[in-house]
Amino acid sequence: MTSTPEPFGARLRRALDTRGPLCVGIDPHPALLAEWGLADDVAGLERFTRTAVDALAGSTAVLKPQSAFYERFGSRGIAVLERAVADARAAGALVLLDVKRGDIGSTMAAYAAAYLDPAGPLRCDAVTLSPYLGFGALRPALDAARAGGAGVFVLALTSNPEGAEVQHAVSAGGPTVAAGVLAHLRAENAEAARAGVWGSCGAVVGATLGTAPERAAGGSLDIGGPLLAPGIGAQGATPADLPKVFGAAVRDVVPSVSRGVLRHGPDPAGLIEAATRFVDQVRAAAG
Repeated sequence: MTSTPEPFGARLRRALDTRGPLCVGIDPHPALLAEWGLADDVAGLERFTRTAVDALAGSTAVLKPQSAFYERFGSRGIAVLERAVADARAAGALVLLDVKRGDIGSTMAAYAAAYLDPAGPLRCDAVTLSPYLGFGALRPALDAARAGGAGVFVLALTSNPEGAEVQHAVSAGGPTVAAGVLAHLRAENAEAARAGVWGSCGAVVGATLGTAPERAAGGSLDIGGPLLAPGIGAQGATPADLPKVFGAAVRDVVPSVSRGVLRHGPDPAGLIEAATRFVDQVRAAAG
């Protein structure tokens, strides 16, 4: 008999409660490799990644590798990413793979198979998705995530200033595009919400946007699931900003930090200390 996998939303809530409310991005871009004294090649990529995973995966709730920085090295870079995903999950961290995929039909299904199939070499706990070919086009990924106990984080109100051009636009029916995305996610999480638990469909809402998220969302940011909040650290937001940005939904926030932690490497103790400091600051801010 095949057991039903535990939903991602439940696993994420437990990880944040026990390990602390933080997602650390693993972004091995050339400038960070140079800061660590590493060459911008596959060997440098592997050393950077293994150091970060070894230091953080045993205590951090969520690690978020940015796929693009591995893809640029072709198959050898993807091999490094595969090992990082497997090692991080084996150490107890949840892995959110930042791929921002969004397509239609069989192509979307192929992306879902790549990242959400329990038998796949790049199987992770959740992925980021882009809804701008229509939210319904994400259905293959949403269904695959639900079947496999995985999760998704859909771009809604991103931290880059260019995002407002699309996300704050008013749709034909009246609400903003972002509000429509959040409404779809709320519907996906409705069953879990009725059970009093987090759903597994999250939204990406930037921590750098001041009060814009609430306005663009048409009010509540409550979607019955997690809100991934990039922009803390090098992009200018701080943990103290979270209550102002997210209001009553602050308890649903998964703060995401990349360079704010990674710049303290390659010393593993420096990475751990930086991550711990952010966890403490987020807990103090969220109350």
